[in-house]
Amino acid sequence: MSQYLSPGVHVEEVPSAIKAIAGVSTSTAAFIGVVPDTIYLAARDPEAAPGMTKFVDFSLPTAAGTPVLITSWTQFTRAFGDLIGSEVAAATTEPSPAIDAGHQYLAHAVYGFFNNGGSRCYVVRILATADLDDALKAFAAIDEIALVAAPGLTDEASRDKLVTHCVSTSDRFAILDGPESVSDLTTLTRIAADANPGVMPRKTDYAAWYFPWIKVFDPATKMQSSAGDGAIGVPPSGHLAGIYARVDNLRGVHKAPGNEAIFGALDVTQALSKAEQDGLNPKGVNCIRVLNDNILVWGARTVGGDTNADLKYINVRRTLLFLRESIDEGLQWAVFEPNTPALWQKINRNVTAFLTNVWRSGALFGSASQEAFYVKCDAETNPPELRELGQVVTEIGVSIVRPAEFVIFRISQFVAHGK
Repeated sequence: MSQYLSPGVHVEEVPSAIKAIAGVSTSTAAFIGVVPDTIYLAARDPEAAPGMTKFVDFSLPTAAGTPVLITSWTQFTRAFGDLIGSEVAAATTEPSPAIDAGHQYLAHAVYGFFNNGGSRCYVVRILATADLDDALKAFAAIDEIALVAAPGLTDEASRDKLVTHCVSTSDRFAILDGPESVSDLTTLTRIAADANPGVMPRKTDYAAWYFPWIKVFDPATKMQSSAGDGAIGVPPSGHLAGIYARVDNLRGVHKAPGNEAIFGALDVTQALSKAEQDGLNPKGVNCIRVLNDNILVWGARTVGGDTNADLKYINVRRTLLFLRESIDEGLQWAVFEPNTPALWQKINRNVTAFLTNVWRSGALFGSASQEAFYVKCDAETNPPELRELGQVVTEIGVSIVRPAEFVIFRISQFVAHGK
């Protein structure tokens, strides 16, 4: 309490009762790749006949198991290697060098992430799939991460670990790769107990699953076969993470990441028809299709689809994650405050102000804020027995917008009668 010793007008700065809750980032991705300590990169050979290539050694400067923040493609090539090697480097002495598929998948995933709108990602390499747990543990300490992918790891055990990581952190979403192609589409929707290659699991609303892979231009492939088009099949998860980031930044996390073009994609590894997708979409298999000469993401469902009920859409689950993490971080100031009606009112005001902004952005459904959400923190949600335990409870309800997945036009013919 200030002391006033002489008459006059005294002006004081008083802290605002509204402590703004800032929305957390939803577009920072984390990528895991199985890459050895040394890889072999195809390079032009200026000392050989025109068009001839060689393989050169590249020892990765980044230790396995160490996450690295990557903000550009150039930064990735320095830490994890480019798609092609330097022509001035000496040819490898390895008798049977070959391009490492794990590095190829990881590199194209990160390139596709930046090409499709991503700006920040963490990358970690592991030496074997058995090291996946260690990589995920390292990611758990990085609060900024919102999306997780392991390009090319399509086995059931790896997918389950990615999902478990997202569920345990409660603020992340996994983007899963399906198989490159299948001869029988029904294998994509069988239960995990079937243990068949390419089978989906168990259902979860913390992940989305995409099929098939996409074809992209690979400079090393073109270099080795100049007569070909240089196209190879790669897992789509890196490109999808970039699309998630692009949609989040342009429209908001409430916009479903569907009906979006995949930049850099030349084709798909398996073409799908509408009739074939009819059996996949309800089960949560998000198809990548060629429509009107564009490679489009033609699905926006969580793994399991209709069985996930209210959380069957990607944008609904990710919006809830966004709200939960934003409110969690924005209300840390309340810890150890006196648990009184004054605190409850401050929480009500702060959360209401935040959700009002979210509603105005178009993420919540309702013509008025009262229809879009409610916040309740009072004596009813905080009875004496909870206060004795040091708990303050706030009840929040939100109405998240659903995507217009099925746009239906009813057209009928009528006869115009003249006068």
